[in-house]
Amino acid sequence: ERKKILAAYVKENLGIDIDVNSIFDCQAKRLHAYKRQLLNIFHVMYLYLRMKQDPSFRIYPRTFFYSAKAAASYDLAKEIIKLINMVANVVNNDPEISKYMKVVFIPNYSVSIAEILLNAADVSEQISTAGKEASGTGNMKFMLNGALTLGTEDGANVEIHELVGDDNIYIFGDSSDTVVERYAQGSYHAAKYYNENAAIKEAVDFITGEELKAIGDKDRLERLFNELVSKDWFMTFPDFDEYVKTREQAYADYENREEWVQKMLVNIAKAGYFSSDRTIEEYNRDIWKLED
Repeated sequence: ERKKILAAYVKENLGIDIDVNSIFDCQAKRLHAYKRQLLNIFHVMYLYLRMKQDPSFRIYPRTFFYSAKAAASYDLAKEIIKLINMVANVVNNDPEISKYMKVVFIPNYSVSIAEILLNAADVSEQISTAGKEASGTGNMKFMLNGALTLGTEDGANVEIHELVGDDNIYIFGDSSDTVVERYAQGSYHAAKYYNENAAIKEAVDFITGEELKAIGDKDRLERLFNELVSKDWFMTFPDFDEYVKTREQAYADYENREEWVQKMLVNIAKAGYFSSDRTIEEYNRDIWKLED
């Protein structure tokens, strides 16, 4: 029912038809390079290219949702928003591929949008570079509404992981210690991953390929391409392979509806830990030390 409500909103406001029986995979948060919406859209591009190249490769239908505020003064964020919308244009208008996947960017994320998005989600994308997310509460809100977390060991994902156990969350990626070490040593070179990993290279090359150039700003696309290959400051490339593997495992698990529902219920029940009552009590005990 919640999926139908979200689908009706998307149809009315964005003109996109959605399969309510597809997996609803959602990343709703501020658009920022460290939150790695790019890692998410790379996988989408990877799937699109793989299906185009191999007619025998098809997937359980899925809808990829993104939502964020406008990024008025953040050039890289604007380029990422533009990229997601261009990929949506290509994927959603491909009659061969759009039966299996759709891409939806809901603009100007707000509480009103959250009210119809969070409770329709199956998968909650919490994929920030480990060590960069102070906490975040979006993952808790998705969890409370039964979405399963796909994420790095970062922010409140760490506590969610401890609460629900390995079987009820999908964790991937380098640890914060590894990330910090790479920054400290200057040992990460994005070009090396780009040149040595065929899946990454193909997805990144798609950014400046003919399909996107035909509908987008060539200079903007090339700036984004160069930013990734020469810098990739928030390390999307090292986590790519494990992200794809873990995400596909989540989708495979979804097809066992009884098992998936059990995972959802564990998440909903364990979300009680994030009660504001407990939080305020801890603040008072550890910080404020107020007395009755």
